[in-house]
Amino acid sequence: MLRAIEISRTELSAEALRAMAAKSRDGAQVRRLLAIALVLDGNSRTEAAEQSGMDPQTLRDRVHRYDEAGIGGLVSRIAPGPRPLLNEQQMAALKALVIAEPEPEKDGVVRWRCVDPRREVIQRFSVT
Repeated sequence: MLRAIEISRTELSAEALRAMAAKSRDGAQVRRLLAIALVLDGNSRTEAAEQSGMDPQTLRDRVHRYDEAGIGGLVSRIAPGPRPLLNEQQMAALKALVIAEPEPEKDGVVRWRCVDPRREVIQRFSVT
């Protein structure tokens, strides 16, 4: 059987969390706030998780994040994504190339297609 979740951050009541959820535009944050409000109302971890559409372990993790960082800790995080292969100078050179119209004699095209700048990146910077 799962233990009850203890929430150490108590400056906001369940009603206040619901009010914050009503103002939020982040759907995942709303779900997390409402789940924590259910726990503050006395529901078990399993009941609150099921009503919020999450696993009890996930709810426990969200409570820990709420205890550490408050409501801001419940905002959805965006992964940084892969590191760019081109540095800033190379990106600036590529931007200048794309903005400038191609020279038909030199570039062999009258307008840029996606494959043309890609070919230039491979030739100039040895990056695919």
